[in-house]
Amino acid sequence: MYQDIIIAGFGGQGVLLAGRILAYAGMIEGRHVTMFPSYGIEMRGGTSNCTVIISSDEIASPVIKNPSSIIVLNKASMDKFGPALKSHGMAIINSSLVKEPYKRNDIDMLYVSANEIAEELGDSKVVNMVMLGAFVNKTGIVRIESIFNALTEILPAKRQNLLKINQEALKRGAAAVK
Repeated sequence: MYQDIIIAGFGGQGVLLAGRILAYAGMIEGRHVTMFPSYGIEMRGGTSNCTVIISSDEIASPVIKNPSSIIVLNKASMDKFGPALKSHGMAIINSSLVKEPYKRNDIDMLYVSANEIAEELGDSKVVNMVMLGAFVNKTGIVRIESIFNALTEILPAKRQNLLKINQEALKRGAAAVK
């Protein structure tokens, strides 16, 4: 098993946190993982992305040119990473911020209204967890329980009060692609 993913959005959307949680969940399940962050000098509001690879075998390089999956949280990320997505790859797209349908007929596209779901939950900052839940449910790359465990381990003590809403966001994202 080998799966490479690029998660992309703008700084402040929790792109790197989503990548860390996904990679940690892979470790919990005994897989080989890499997580390679990349962000602009602007940080909050600038571009941000990370590459996550989860594999049953050793990983030669954390760098990928053409991912098999992308999770995009905004239009700029779709414009940047959509063309690089492998043929027959999968794109999980935040339809709240990517309004026009993406014009490729050789990939699987799933649109999730992540901002609206996050607002329904009462916290716009959980868009990343909505999208991660959708991705995990669609691909089965790791168990959702492993994501919950990773979230518990990664959130610092001062943020453990956010555990419940993040778990709910993951569940709502997963339900959005059933």
